[in-house]
Amino acid sequence: MARCALGLLLALLAPFAGAAAAEFRSTAEAAVLYDAPSAKAKPLYALGRDYPLEVIVNVEGWLKVRDAGGTVAWIEKKSVGEKRVLSVRASVADVLANPDASASLVFKAEQNVLLELVDPAYVTTTPGWAKVRHRDGQVGYVRIQQVWGL
Repeated sequence: MARCALGLLLALLAPFAGAAAAEFRSTAEAAVLYDAPSAKAKPLYALGRDYPLEVIVNVEGWLKVRDAGGTVAWIEKKSVGEKRVLSVRASVADVLANPDASASLVFKAEQNVLLELVDPAYVTTTPGWAKVRHRDGQVGYVRIQQVWGL
């Protein structure tokens, strides 16, 4: 009986299994992050434009976010855009011409360099790789283990 109930519970929860996927966005403008969802709250730090953030909670005009360093803070929703930006977390990441370890090198990106995610469908189109663009226009593929923001 218990096994049957467990099977039923798992079947009911199956459609929601992917619902816990992380949501990443980036700052659309320079922005201040606060310790609470209010402009009257204590300002913690400021970020420049195009900085990647993981959205944890979405509450009436405010987002509770986590940055690449793990710091959790609040930001006004209007300061965050849809553009996807990744931060290099490896000391140096090789950006290659194709999603293949033997592909030619396009450029090297040092730790904390920001790269725009060109293809948000990277999970299915290039498993293990993300297609990115450097701010100077160079485009290539980076291993997803070397970046933060996915």
